Amino acid sequence: MIRVDDLSHAYDDELVLTDVTLRLPRGQVTALVGPNGAGKSTLLSAMARLLSPDSGRVLVDELAVADAPADVVARRLAVLRQDNRVAARLTVLDLVRFGRFPYCQGRLRQEDHRVVAECLDYVQLGELRDRYLDQLSGGQRQRAFIAMVLAQETDYLLLDEPLNNLDMAHATAAMQLVRRAAEELGRTVVVVLHDINMASCYADRIVGMREGRVTVQGTPAEVMREEVLSDLFGLTIPVHRVGGHLVGMHWAPGPVPAAAG
Repeated sequence: MIRVDDLSHAYDDELVLTDVTLRLPRGQVTALVGPNGAGKSTLLSAMARLLSPDSGRVLVDELAVADAPADVVARRLAVLRQDNRVAARLTVLDLVRFGRFPYCQGRLRQEDHRVVAECLDYVQLGELRDRYLDQLSGGQRQRAFIAMVLAQETDYLLLDEPLNNLDMAHATAAMQLVRRAAEELGRTVVVVLHDINMASCYADRIVGMREGRVTVQGTPAEVMREEVLSDLFGLTIPVHRVGGHLVGMHWAPGPVPAAAG
């Protein structure tokens, strides 16, 4: 379980997280959703120890993330950041090997090579293992990054907006991988998403944030309600059942709103 207690953080005296308290169960996919500036990525960064919050704490299975040695945290949490720039002339194989660093510090053993090969096959990139990253499509590149965090063999995966710049087909494939990681590999996944319908279709739980606070949390059935989504996003979002899933229709006819300013 990931436990967040009374987490607050500010940038330049502007609060971006305010008294956030959460309990995220093991073995599930939890989606953090909300409008821009809601604090989703900041919360994920605090969970991953990429930033030190001004107050509060994060516990992962009773391990205090802020106080634990870096190598211990790296064997418990794997993080895929939103801005995952790497050298373009890095191969897929080299990238996925980075996931084994907490175990071998770059000196790969037979076990490490086995894990890397299995993760490449799992994301269906085994045949592209020697391809350079700049020779891949956006969807293939994101699958390579997912293979890297899977190769870290942690119980917890923290993914910050993994669907950015992906078309519908590749975004769907990425979320299917996330879902499989939970169901087949037993990983606990926390993922920041902008698409409420992806959260509804692939997550077990949805945490809605607005202005640095958690405003709603629960199952898709509990969150995917018009009054809840309207309060969260400040937009009328009718909800319909399509193919067994709850889908929010966040488009409406009418005049285009005037640009701010």
